[in-house]
Order: sequence, then structure tokens, then C-alpha cells
Amino acid sequence: MPAYTTPPSEEDIHALAEAALAAVPERLSQHVKGVAILVENLADEATLEEMGIANAWELTGLYSGIPLTQRSVSDPVAFPETIFLYREAILVEWIETGEDLGRLVASVLVHEIAHHFGFSDAEIERIEAEMS
Repeated sequence: MPAYTTPPSEEDIHALAEAALAAVPERLSQHVKGVAILVENLADEATLEEMGIANAWELTGLYSGIPLTQRSVSDPVAFPETIFLYREAILVEWIETGEDLGRLVASVLVHEIAHHFGFSDAEIERIEAEMS
């Protein structure tokens, strides 16, 4: 991972997310090929209100769509499914924890992919262990 002398940009976070996605086991990544990954600085007020979150820096990522476990083959897809990564919240966590930024972005991405599949916390931990 590069050493940053300025805060990583949205493009930097997106590149880390793409690298993390490439490391996701194929049995999962094949099912998220149509899911967009967008990096924004922070979640907007409407999203925070909908999620019941008062502090924007507490939300590092969000899956927007209907999880596979709740979908019917006859359901139309109303909006493209999207994983949002919130750059400033990720950077705050990075600074507070000292975690490797690439590993942190991968963890947020995996958690949001897990929401796509409706996975449990134990299943998420297994996926992250496979990626390490």
C-alpha cells in the first residue's frame, strides 16, 4: 500500500476497494459483478436519518439494494444495487485504530457484500479469514 502524505482521495479508496474485491473468493464475487461500488465523502442527511445514525462518521459503508435472500426471480430490479464506501468515515476509523487502510477498506467492502447475501457475522468472519 502506498504511504500517503495527504489524505487518500475518493479514487484511492476506490482503488483499494477494487483490489479488495479481486481478493473476494470467486464463489461470492461472481454474484456481485453487477453491484456498483461508489465512494463518497460522507453519507447524506437522508441516508443517516433513514438509518437512524446521528453522526456521519459512524457509517463507513452501506449496501443499497434488495439482499439476495429477500429477492424473488419475478421481482424487477428498481435501482442498480450499490455499495457505498464513505471515505471520511473510513479515514477517521483508520486514524483511530491504526489498521492498515487496505485491510480496513476490504473489511467494510466485505461487510457490505455480506448484506447483499444476507450473511451472518460468523460467515463474514470466515470470508475475511479467507482473504487474509
